[in-house]
Amino acid sequence: MKLLIFGGTGFLGRYIVKAACSAGHEVTLFNRGASHPELFAELEQLRGDVDGGTEPLKGRSWDAAIDTCSMFPRAVRSLTTLLADAVAHYTYISSTSVYADFDRVGIDESYPVSTLEDETLEEDKPHYYGGLKALCEKAAEVGMPGRVLTIRPGLLVGPFDATDRFTYWPQRIALGGEVIAPGNPDQQVQFIDARDLAAWIVHMIQNRQTGVYNAKGPLPHALTMQTLLETCKVVTESDARFVWLDEHFLLEHEVAPYRDMPLWVPSDMIGFATVSSQKALAHGLTYRPLAETIQDTLDWNATRPATDEIKAGLKPDREQELLQLWYSYLAI
Repeated sequence: MKLLIFGGTGFLGRYIVKAACSAGHEVTLFNRGASHPELFAELEQLRGDVDGGTEPLKGRSWDAAIDTCSMFPRAVRSLTTLLADAVAHYTYISSTSVYADFDRVGIDESYPVSTLEDETLEEDKPHYYGGLKALCEKAAEVGMPGRVLTIRPGLLVGPFDATDRFTYWPQRIALGGEVIAPGNPDQQVQFIDARDLAAWIVHMIQNRQTGVYNAKGPLPHALTMQTLLETCKVVTESDARFVWLDEHFLLEHEVAPYRDMPLWVPSDMIGFATVSSQKALAHGLTYRPLAETIQDTLDWNATRPATDEIKAGLKPDREQELLQLWYSYLAI
């Protein structure tokens, strides 16, 4: 197949390119050349921008297009209008953040999505993210009805994850000592290795699948925070000792879910960590062992400059401060 990939040199994009090439497909990349332009020099690369600047695409055709980067529905409308007669299949990478709320366990693809009062809004801010992604999904289907594959991933993890929202845990646990662990040890967590997601996306495109699919994980069954942290401890051969801080204590002391304590969400948002991926599993989504993702992430992290700071999680001073406050609280 001839594949057109928008982006292709970031996190998920690079793995989609690798999976497509490994499967023998002919790949063309379309991007601005701003992120890792040294990657995939052997492939055809067209320079432009999904938000305008699509002139290099005119007069060309491909079997399928994969959009990893469009954020605003106007851009998706423009792309699908341009590509309607140029590609047979369009994949849009969305997010499980599209859902209107996370009050219930087991949210599936039929659950209501977020809406925006002003659908022309173009502000890249966290509280608009879900609504904008939902509008992009709608725009894609309107532009290419019956030919769109919409993927709703959760947190993507693995080597080259620039957010460090997973990397924090194996890196911190490898250092050993007392490690703050958030809330309930049995609370579920969800994420997916970007390499597993990429391979499955290519599989779905090869089979001309359409429709909407949640893609979270990492297992068909629940993964708890305790299992994740204990697996990190085993992989790193660490002497880490976990100190489980109560959810109310964390919130009272302004510990931000996901940012300060990656993968942790308060119990009133448990739906965010229990989204159903059964539809994707029924269509061939598989997951590598958790220990493999942990080890590969650690190996990649070890190649980064020593001056790089982990972008998510607690700073050492803040962790020690919270531990002292916790022990004082227990002593009362």
